[in-house]
Order: sequence, then C-alpha cells, then structure tokens
Amino acid sequence: MMKNRIIGTFTIFLFTAAFIACSGDSGKMPGKVVHNPITASGESDMKQLPVIEFHENVHDFGTVIEGETVIYSFKFRNTGNTDLVISNVSASCGCTASKYTKEAVPPGEEGIVTVTFDTRRRRGFQNKTLTVAANTQPTNTVLRIKAKIVSPGEL
Repeated sequence: MMKNRIIGTFTIFLFTAAFIACSGDSGKMPGKVVHNPITASGESDMKQLPVIEFHENVHDFGTVIEGETVIYSFKFRNTGNTDLVISNVSASCGCTASKYTKEAVPPGEEGIVTVTFDTRRRRGFQNKTLTVAANTQPTNTVLRIKAKIVSPGEL
C-alpha cells in the first residue's frame, strides 16, 4: 500500500513537472510569423520575407568616464514584403540591456533597438554585441557597440 502511494505521488509529480515545463514561454518565434522560404521542391521564395536593414550596425560611444550609463538607438527599416517581428535581442554582457520595437513592423516602416551600456567596473576598450532575432533570413543580425572607458582622473 505504501509502495503504491509513493509511485502515485511520484507519477503526479512527474506529470505536473512536464506540464509546467511544456506550457511556459520558451522565447521562440511565434509560428504565425514564421515563413519558410524553401518549398518542398527545393525552390526558394525569398521575396516573401521581411528584410531588416539597420542604418548602422556599429556604434562607437567614444571615450566615456567609468560609471556613466550611455544609451544609443539603432534604427532599422523593414525593406521586405511582409511584416517584420523581432522575437528577442540578447546582449553579450550583463552590463548591456536592450529595448526594441515589439509590434510588427510593416514593409517600408521603421523600428528601433535601444541599447543601454553601464560602464561601472569597466576600463579600457570595450566591444559588446547585441544579437537581434527576427523572422528574417538569416534569423540573427549582430549589432555592436564600442567605447573607451577611462577613470575621471584620466581626462
């Protein structure tokens, strides 16, 4: 009897854990905005995809005093033929945070990816990246920020 109760409790635990794990938001691109341009015949239809074009992919903050927080907005345009959706922006460092246009960007319209760089406990030349994941081909676009961090006495 005790053995059956343990097995039953363990089974309920496993079922609950599996349900919770499978029901969460995995951060993946929603299926309704994904368009696979490769057909079953192997032909591709790249004209039906959104295209993300940034005005610039690298921003140099120049010389920054350690401890300052600097912000820059990368502007982009959707030059494709369908709505562009950014699913995630990930930074190469915990000192860098980002915000981005969450709504679908129609063809011809613009959006932004804003990066905030905290220079506390940083010195010298810094080179950080942001990876923008969107429903484009290729899926990822890499943006880069750089700066020379100096102490207040070095100016």
